[in-house]
Amino acid sequence: MCPVVHSSQSLHTRYTTRVSISKPPLCKMSMDSRARGVFAAAVEAVQPDTVVRQSIERKKDSVIIDGHKFTLKNNLHLVGFGKAVLGMAAEAERIVGDHLVKGVISVPHGIQQTLQQHGKGHLLLKENSRIKVIEGAKHNLPDADAQEAAEEIKQLASRLTEEDLLLVLISGGGSALLPAPIPPISLQEKLDVTRKLAAAGATIQELNTVRRALSFLKGGGLANFAHPAQVIALILSDVIGDPLDLIASGPTVPTEVWPEEVLSVLERYKLLNSVPSSVNDVLGRASPRESKDKSSTSGHVLNAVIGSNSLALKCAGLRARELGFRPVVLAPGVCGDVRSVSRLYGLLARFACSREEPPPELAAEMLRLGPEVGVESWDLCRTMQVFEEGRTEGWGATCLLAGGEPTVELTGKGRGGRNQELALRVGVELRGLKHPPNGPVFLSGGTDGQDGPTEAAGAITDAGLCEEAQAQGLDIETFLTNNDSYTFFSRLSAGKRLLVPGLTCTNVMDVHMLLIPPIPINIR
Repeated sequence: MCPVVHSSQSLHTRYTTRVSISKPPLCKMSMDSRARGVFAAAVEAVQPDTVVRQSIERKKDSVIIDGHKFTLKNNLHLVGFGKAVLGMAAEAERIVGDHLVKGVISVPHGIQQTLQQHGKGHLLLKENSRIKVIEGAKHNLPDADAQEAAEEIKQLASRLTEEDLLLVLISGGGSALLPAPIPPISLQEKLDVTRKLAAAGATIQELNTVRRALSFLKGGGLANFAHPAQVIALILSDVIGDPLDLIASGPTVPTEVWPEEVLSVLERYKLLNSVPSSVNDVLGRASPRESKDKSSTSGHVLNAVIGSNSLALKCAGLRARELGFRPVVLAPGVCGDVRSVSRLYGLLARFACSREEPPPELAAEMLRLGPEVGVESWDLCRTMQVFEEGRTEGWGATCLLAGGEPTVELTGKGRGGRNQELALRVGVELRGLKHPPNGPVFLSGGTDGQDGPTEAAGAITDAGLCEEAQAQGLDIETFLTNNDSYTFFSRLSAGKRLLVPGLTCTNVMDVHMLLIPPIPINIR
């Protein structure tokens, strides 16, 4: 049983010997503005050029990356794939371009024009760049252009020798931008399987497990083709826990493919009997991918995570403190159905906003829900204790931060994404609490700036949401049933609750934020 302290007196006694903690500075900005400011700081921390610049140390004709030194002698080749890779490649070329022989990167369709239009020229390659850019994967779905890019990347890697260095840049969206299905699987067949899994509510880990097994380059395939060259992968992680084998489906991580694991995922979502025969053919083979000796390959690969959700949350916390909040990170791996996630945040808000000792049922339900949504019991206990201390010791306002990627089971055909739906559901959970500035504010936003097929990254909500919607004739339940959170927030008060940061140029999953104002307590 974890050590949740329920007595104000015992908390006071227990912490009287501590050094007094200074309160964060007062801030006159609205809760809404401060929430948006903290989210902006999270995104800024994981900009593609910033993370590359901080990870490559150039010393004359060598570089130091993740504590390892590599000699440069006009032997550097570069490949990359992902939503943030163009900016990563531009910065890498600025640092080591004098030794670059050739490069190929696969980036989202229209990204160069979009960056230019948004004044992000520093994330574009120079005119005389040695890196070839191929745009593909419209709507974040693998297509013929992305497949052409994957083939060129494979060919470049295959020609390398033991004298060469291959710098691999990876970010979110990398799976869709590096499609190389194993014959006889067609690109369309692989896409259909992925679509059905996503619509059924499969996690990003499950999607990547399946994509990896059906691809030449994923699951260490790229590293195999590059052998015996030295491979250095710089990774901007968009997966919970930063597991190297799942980020972009692990093209530089030698991984065993277990057909049984893939079949288990398909069976879990009742898709086992509807996959094409070509998929069953590939999964039925003993070794679906050409593989060199795993031990010799892995010794020539360095994988370094240079940006992640944890880094974004850390910098968000620093900004929160500047804006008058005491920052607390709950967890960087929140997952599971948005219904359960929203319930947990609602309970945390009620616990934190209680003017008296919260009823034990609140803590009990949170501890039951925690493991279901990727939050350890210890982290919940720690967070509840911080809220208790905040009340008794008068810390003032608190900013609870978390990251991750919840899932939405599609029941309708509306527009929206997991962040907007989560915000909408949390707004319902907060009903009955005080309105800002005396009540909590919740924000959920995707760091890639796009939540589902919409211009919004997420939304901001509070305890006044239901009354506001009712006054404007908007039935929340109808919008939730149709997965139409974007339409709801667009119509509600002219869209003022939507989070629309524009082009963020990065992706490290989502940021969740619960702002708790100072709560005056009744001391008995």
